[in-house]
Amino acid sequence: MSTNKRRLIVDQVRLDGRKLDEIRPIKIESGVLPNANGSSYLEQGKNKILVGVFGPREMYPKHLADPHRAVLKCRYHMAPFSTDPRRSPAPSRRDTELSMVIRNALEPAIFLERYPRASIAVFAEILEADGSTRCACIVAASVALVDAGIPMRDLVVACAAGKVEGEIVLDLNDIEDKEGTADLPIAYMPKLGKVTLLQMDGVLSPEEFDKALQLALEGGKKIYELQREALKTKYAKQGEKGSIEPI
Repeated sequence: MSTNKRRLIVDQVRLDGRKLDEIRPIKIESGVLPNANGSSYLEQGKNKILVGVFGPREMYPKHLADPHRAVLKCRYHMAPFSTDPRRSPAPSRRDTELSMVIRNALEPAIFLERYPRASIAVFAEILEADGSTRCACIVAASVALVDAGIPMRDLVVACAAGKVEGEIVLDLNDIEDKEGTADLPIAYMPKLGKVTLLQMDGVLSPEEFDKALQLALEGGKKIYELQREALKTKYAKQGEKGSIEPI
């Protein structure tokens, strides 16, 4: 029986045709759910993610309200058909953990103190998963929060770098995430230069860590511009209809 393992990188080119420092094609739309206060839809490679934001609204049950600031709730959920094989529709331990990770990444950017005793709920539904979904959800959720009119210090952008077959690569897809030896997701506010999330799974040397970190930060800057463009596009269209002035 052959023991040959499929190569993920050949001549500095990855399986999906990308260079080592190249992000996947990204499409972001805002204002896609009429029943939500704010929403967004993101495609990143094969990732397809829908985010709805509800609030600020009165906290319920009331005894959980914070008298000084709003409570941010985040729900990360992968649809049963988002992976192959099909996954259980019940929330998993990973879903719960990533819900907390996304909340912690977004909280520093939101002026929660402006809405005491209120709640802001963020629902991220992964329709199709292809690696780095926590970063993609943070990107989409940040756009949806702005779409909801919630004041923020800056958009939060997220991107991951990692180590695959000895090479440091940007924006890992599913096969690279599973078969690679390290993963470094980071979320930050570019204008303020503040990191809101930094995790690492695997082992990197100090030099490799620095290279992966810089690669992720540079990738985040590109995604940041796409976030801004998605919001501008929506409000420009509304301006053309006479509802508001385009920005």
